[in-house]
Amino acid sequence: MSSIVTDQGIVHYETYGQGKPVVLLHGWLGSWGLWQRTMEELGRSYRTYALDFWGFGDSGKKRQTYAVSDFVSLVDQFMAQLGIASAPLVGHSMGGTVSLSVAMRYPERVQKVVVVGSPIVGSSLNIFLRLAGYRAIAFVVYNMPSALRLAVRSFSPFIVNKEPLAWYRALERDLSKTTLESFFASIGSLRRTDLRPRLNEVNVPTLGVYGVGDTIVHPKQYEPLKAGVPHAQIEVLRGSRHFPMIDEPETFNAVLKNFLDS
Repeated sequence: MSSIVTDQGIVHYETYGQGKPVVLLHGWLGSWGLWQRTMEELGRSYRTYALDFWGFGDSGKKRQTYAVSDFVSLVDQFMAQLGIASAPLVGHSMGGTVSLSVAMRYPERVQKVVVVGSPIVGSSLNIFLRLAGYRAIAFVVYNMPSALRLAVRSFSPFIVNKEPLAWYRALERDLSKTTLESFFASIGSLRRTDLRPRLNEVNVPTLGVYGVGDTIVHPKQYEPLKAGVPHAQIEVLRGSRHFPMIDEPETFNAVLKNFLDS
């Protein structure tokens, strides 16, 4: 376990492999653990870094805000402290939205961008996630952990095609490490996000990976991505939902590595 101290709290991260750096960013309610299998594959050729956003995993949870813009600042500070001048950013869901935002705000930091099941427009989120971004609703849901866990477990086969029970157990562990503020504030910020007006500022090679059966983010969010970043490469995986790295790990890792190698 490794960590750095930023001006807004401790950031936990894990690293694996040797070679040029690649930074991996998780989604809402997740942690660095989402990327373990991907790190094992990429680690043969790259030095991979997977971090926990403030409010998630083992990173600090004493902040008042957990907005997408805060996480953009976190990535910049993280790379600066570790001496990573620039690198490809690979983000899942909210992490992909953050990756694109870093490419806009700190273009010198980003060599390539990969977004996986990421919302370009916050309104593309599943209705239940959009509702979780309201404090009153989040307060009720967060303070009914048994009901929340039962609901997530029941719907897990509709969220991942492969190993839904293993996915649920990992999410349950990550969920236990969130706070009410990080739970609702982050998804509320994501719901209000619309990257379309600034996508033309993304001038680095870009890859969008989406699962055709995604029930968390509308599976056709690659359309506004492609419209705003015409040079973007799009991969639609027919056997995946919201987590291609779980549903089709071999295919996903091959697509990702080919893009990073090119």
